[in-house]
Amino acid sequence: MSSMYGSRRLVVGAHYGSRDWLSQRVTAVLMALFTLALVVQLLLPGEMGYYKWAGIFSAQWMKVLTFVVIVALALHAWVGVRDIWMDYVKPAGIRLLLQVFSIVWLVGCAGWAVQVIWRL
Repeated sequence: MSSMYGSRRLVVGAHYGSRDWLSQRVTAVLMALFTLALVVQLLLPGEMGYYKWAGIFSAQWMKVLTFVVIVALALHAWVGVRDIWMDYVKPAGIRLLLQVFSIVWLVGCAGWAVQVIWRL
């Protein structure tokens, strides 16, 4: 004989909390390592200027790594901004509009960044 105490609670949700938490940490570590690698290259001897920057990003492996970091940055920003919209904007229509605007903005910024890097 089972007896129920208290109210019955229905657990719902998208269950993306741990996935988002992990993606935030992984992308943050990736961006930190990239920043460290870039700082090390900047500290190498030589005059600071356009040619040094162009030299750093002229290698194909650096372009690919930079592309991966740009995608990671966009994902990192999206998870954070989406959580802010979901937590603080209650009207569903406004929240959807803000989320769509955020996606378009982040994709545009990432595309522009990749275009800049690939031109070097």
